[in-house]
Amino acid sequence: MQTLKTGERHVRAGQNVLSAGEDSDMLYTVLDGLGLRSVPLPDGERQVVGFVLPGDFLGLQAGVMNEMDHSVTATTDMILCCFPKTRLWDLFRNCPARAYDITHLAAREESLLGEALSVIGQKAATERVAWALHKLFVRLRRIEPSSGNAVALPYRQQDLADALGLSLVHTNKTLARLRDQGLADWSARRLVVPDPDRLYAETGLDADAYRPRPLL
Repeated sequence: MQTLKTGERHVRAGQNVLSAGEDSDMLYTVLDGLGLRSVPLPDGERQVVGFVLPGDFLGLQAGVMNEMDHSVTATTDMILCCFPKTRLWDLFRNCPARAYDITHLAAREESLLGEALSVIGQKAATERVAWALHKLFVRLRRIEPSSGNAVALPYRQQDLADALGLSLVHTNKTLARLRDQGLADWSARRLVVPDPDRLYAETGLDADAYRPRPLL
């Protein structure tokens, strides 16, 4: 991977890493910082389709299809590891184990999108918000194991609402309900989850098995 790496890119909060409808010469691994994947809508609104965290691999869609159908925007300042798109096929030819890791990550994204669609389509607001907060909390705590029951979560409530198909008012009321029940407290850019199992039970879903994810 070091032979493929061409450098690092620093992106300021609010800037696009990748833009819908455009190609990209680079693929990226997120080294630091958080972002959002979103699809722009004709009325000027957006649909958030994912939260970008350290370890995520970005740009594969443009690498294969020569165009992104969604944008990736930095929520905080980000540091990205850069790989030239033109070397992607060399990686598949010469490093099959690493190529499999890329396929694994793509399959994980597909699985997560399917799970998100089923939650948004079939679950009530409390279950949706509990699911999203649990997903983010577990992933962020694996990135920073020493964080305990509190992780930094510098997204806005509007980001969560746009991801879950809820109004901002409904999202705010649902977050307040979860806080009053002692399940999750998201305030001052931090998410505190005293008991992740209790929060997950609120989703009404079957147990979520941990599956290690490769890091490129």
